[in-house]
Amino acid sequence: MTAFPEERFPYLGRRADQAFFADRNERPLTLRGVTVADLPELLRVDREAFPEEPYTQVVLRQLVDIHGDRILVLDDGEGLLGYVLFVNTSDGYVSWIMSLAVIPHQQGRGLGRRLMVEALRRLRTEHVHQVRLTVEPTNAAAIMLYRSLGFSSEEGVEKDYFGPGEDRLIMTLAM
Repeated sequence: MTAFPEERFPYLGRRADQAFFADRNERPLTLRGVTVADLPELLRVDREAFPEEPYTQVVLRQLVDIHGDRILVLDDGEGLLGYVLFVNTSDGYVSWIMSLAVIPHQQGRGLGRRLMVEALRRLRTEHVHQVRLTVEPTNAAAIMLYRSLGFSSEEGVEKDYFGPGEDRLIMTLAM
C-alpha cells in the first residue's frame, strides 16, 4: 500500500477515526466519517463531481442512514472536498467502492488517493478478501489511480453495465 508523508494526528481532541492533513496552503484537512449534517455538502460534492448523473438527495440521505459508517469525507473546515463510499457484501468477503468523488478544482492533488487509502486501510482491518469497483472506461485518471493502488481489470469492460451505452470497466483488488 502507498504511504504518504503527511502527518497523521488521530487524537487531537477529536474522534479517533479522524485523520488530519495539511494542504499546500497549510490549511487543515480532516478525513472523517460522514454525519447527517454533511448532507448538503455531500450533495454539492456529488453534483460537482458527477454533473451528468449525481445521486439524488433522497438516495444520499438513505446511503448516510444505511451506510453512514462506510462514507468517509475530506473536510477543509469550510466545506467538503470529496468522499468515498464503500459497502461490504453480506458475507464480508467482498467490499465494493460504490463512489469516489472529489470536487473538480481539487482533483489531481491526491485527495482521491487519500480517501481510497483510508477506505482500504479500514477494509484490511476487517479482513475483507477482495475490493471491487466499476469505472467509466474513458476515465483515464481514475483508472490510473486505481491501478496505482493495486487494482487490476482482468474482467475487462462490461457492456451496458448501467443500461444501454453505460459500459463500465470492472476492477478488483485482492486484499
